[in-house]
Amino acid sequence: MRFPIRFFPEDTTIDFMRWRWVWFSISLALIAATFALLFTRGLNLGIDFTGGILLELRTEQPAKLAPMRKALAEEHFGEVSLQHFGDTHEVIIRIQNKEDADQAAIVSRAKEVLTGLLGEGVEFRKTDYVGPTVGKELVRTGVLSLGIALLAIMVYVWFRFEWQFGIGAIAALFHDAVMVLGFYLVTGYDFGLTSIAAILTIIGYSINDTVVIYDRIRENMRRYKQMPLEALINRSLNETLSRTVLTAGTTLLAALALTLFGGEIIKGFSAALLFGVAAGTYSSIYISAPVLIYLGVRPDLAESGATPA
Repeated sequence: MRFPIRFFPEDTTIDFMRWRWVWFSISLALIAATFALLFTRGLNLGIDFTGGILLELRTEQPAKLAPMRKALAEEHFGEVSLQHFGDTHEVIIRIQNKEDADQAAIVSRAKEVLTGLLGEGVEFRKTDYVGPTVGKELVRTGVLSLGIALLAIMVYVWFRFEWQFGIGAIAALFHDAVMVLGFYLVTGYDFGLTSIAAILTIIGYSINDTVVIYDRIRENMRRYKQMPLEALINRSLNETLSRTVLTAGTTLLAALALTLFGGEIIKGFSAALLFGVAAGTYSSIYISAPVLIYLGVRPDLAESGATPA
């Protein structure tokens, strides 16, 4: 395949595989750190998963969060968090109420308190509340959707290439999912249904990049049967490097625009996309490809493009 736009010369010979153990070690350290944070700090779960109340409001004058937080805390609704989004006139309020609380009554009382504090000009634009039981069900559904997606991708790659490629792809996707999880742990962004959507989007992007590289590796395995596998993978990565950079660059620009101008509501989602696309591009080169060296892929397996019996 020829690409009309090339960022690198056709004779580029970057030795990607030379430092593979360095990048493996860095990735393993980051994965270990992510799981350590997960078990010590935990995710900042949104109301999708924990249950709770979300209020969005707009005020005529710039809203001061401290008096609003104090007034709501005095009502003993539960854990309350407030933040601006868009501008200082718009506020998001999250109330983590008790499991047996009457959420409708809490919403009604919260609106009364805020109206008394801010005046009749306050506009309540959105009210959402999720029960704890529904939140637990959403957690199970979200984890199940991720598991099914990873399994389906592994089966697809296995049947399209060989089992070694399937394992390499799933290793890269596992790496990407854990890296995005680590991003949410470090940044403290709410982890909810949109976060699951972000992980699934990144997995889809990453597997597309990986399959393109795997296609070139298989083509070169048929063409250069006597070439050492390490040199063959390097050649394949260099041949697809312009495509990788072009695809990653345009996707990162779109994610950056969403992060900068998309507003506070989707900032966690768009920032995770920005980070995840970079992680997915990295894993396609330094996780999915070098794994093939240790799984014993042989040039004769590429002849038919099917899994040997």
